[in-house]
Amino acid sequence: MARSVQLILTDIDRTILPSGQAVVPARVREAYHHAMDAGIRVGPATGRGYDWLAPLFADDRACFATCVATNGNQVFLDGTKVREVSFGGDVLAGAVRVAAGFPHAGVIAFDGATPTLVSGDVADLGASFPSYGAVCRTAPDGGALGLPTFRCTKANVFMAAPTADGTLAPAGERDSRALVDALNRQVDGLDFDYPQPGFANVMRPGLNKATGILALAGALQIDPEEVVVFGDAGNDLAMFDAIPNSVAVANATEEAAAAARWHIGSCDDFAVADAIDALAAGEWPFVR
Repeated sequence: MARSVQLILTDIDRTILPSGQAVVPARVREAYHHAMDAGIRVGPATGRGYDWLAPLFADDRACFATCVATNGNQVFLDGTKVREVSFGGDVLAGAVRVAAGFPHAGVIAFDGATPTLVSGDVADLGASFPSYGAVCRTAPDGGALGLPTFRCTKANVFMAAPTADGTLAPAGERDSRALVDALNRQVDGLDFDYPQPGFANVMRPGLNKATGILALAGALQIDPEEVVVFGDAGNDLAMFDAIPNSVAVANATEEAAAAARWHIGSCDDFAVADAIDALAAGEWPFVR
């Protein structure tokens, strides 16, 4: 039976961007363009901020003209902003308080594309998310700047842990989930989820990848059944629940794999690119 696919959205990190790489591979970008040429809108659904997408896609702006960024805080359709939710620094006070109770934890907030150190130590941030640690804005002495005075669309909580040789690494899954659970229990006015060890996303209540994708579907006047989404981790669970054709890569976490309807090969093997090419050709490449 032929299936109508009008919109394809993919997570980025470890779904189309292999670990350790700074730019989405050309193979994936080519598949995006094959889908566009077939009349299918395609783009990322990511926790990354919109301002970080250009370098990730080698400045190929067609690849993110339609996207869900910052886990649903930012939504764009054909380059036009559908939704953008920002918040002031005072909203982060509860997250700063909870993070202070966990060793090597802290909070960052983004001023446009620039992460700023709200609390914690930049060395811990660098261990938890190296690309953010490398460009993070700090006080002149290298310390935290405190609650931001600017409005931000993206914030994160990070946590590192010492290794046996004394270096720092992202905190393990158990400790990271304990931090996320504490944040969700103790902080009002924000939601938190767990995308990877040592890191948590900060969202306004009720905003996530799922609500962003459904906003796009509404703007396009298409049904959720006409959308295909790809992901690998905890911040993809909401979109997997909302979109019937949810696809997990082989390297997905156990909970993401269990939540997905369909399963394909790994990020490193360009499985998402292969699936997008098939969809662009009018084929249905998924089996359970």
